[in-house]
Amino acid sequence: MPSLKFNNISEFHKHFELPEPENPLFGVLYTQLEEGEQASCETYAFDEPVIMSCDFYSISFKNIISGEFSYGRTKYDCTNGTLLFTAPNQTMTFKDMVFSSESYHIAFHKDYIRSLDIYEKIKTYNFFNYNVNEALHLSPKEEQIIKDIFKNIKTEYHNNQDEFSKEIIISQLETLLKYADRFYKRQFLNRTDDNKILITKFKDILNTYFEQNLFAEEGIPTLDWMAVQLNVSHRYMSDTIKAETGRTAVDQINLFLVEEAKSLLLNPNLSISETAYKLGYEYPAYFTRVFKKKVGMSPKQYIKEYSLN
Repeated sequence: MPSLKFNNISEFHKHFELPEPENPLFGVLYTQLEEGEQASCETYAFDEPVIMSCDFYSISFKNIISGEFSYGRTKYDCTNGTLLFTAPNQTMTFKDMVFSSESYHIAFHKDYIRSLDIYEKIKTYNFFNYNVNEALHLSPKEEQIIKDIFKNIKTEYHNNQDEFSKEIIISQLETLLKYADRFYKRQFLNRTDDNKILITKFKDILNTYFEQNLFAEEGIPTLDWMAVQLNVSHRYMSDTIKAETGRTAVDQINLFLVEEAKSLLLNPNLSISETAYKLGYEYPAYFTRVFKKKVGMSPKQYIKEYSLN
């Protein structure tokens, strides 16, 4: 499968026959429709799927009409009004893409923001790590807010740049990211059915893991491993579980283990240490701390309280 690797923004612009960026570390592409004008279609056609990765951040808004578009292992959900975030060296696969001529795109290299507060802040925005089908789907009102910010950035970018230009652009970029964070949280709250399905699968995986005695053999599964089984990213899984249950994914695993522990502890043939090892805890003392924190009493107290005489 052919691959495209762009080490800088200029290479990206040159390959797709776009205007040279005014700043080699920051590029803005913006095709806005005039009032009353209907969007046409633009196509990037390839005979076979192409893998692409870029050594810079990008934020894009395009209405995908048809074609195949995947991000990592996951096929893209081509819902209109989608905002897509990519981080350096993440891979995308696409074939015969057709999208609206109205488009918005910002690209910026790490060196453009390295000495600024946003350099560390951007690492906390989970949407730069999501699979594409977990992208941000905007309502019409949200879409207009994002488009206005893109327009502000473009206006400043093409201005006669002075000592204030970068500060203003960064300020607008930070505003865009803050709105995106707000809209993502809204999206999680609105995805109740999808969230419940994911959480059900999460619990089913733990049940199967326990039934196959894998806690004892392999230890407690990591969040990365759980996310792979669910075919979503680690952060998406964690955010979904937290939004739906109010608890972290680690809490959910510990709660599952505590519930299983309650049954095992009442088995007279198992000691507390054996119960801990069966549940994947390497150190029984740590198991005791977790159990006491979740149940309000130690395993020994629980056995005394609930064992049948």
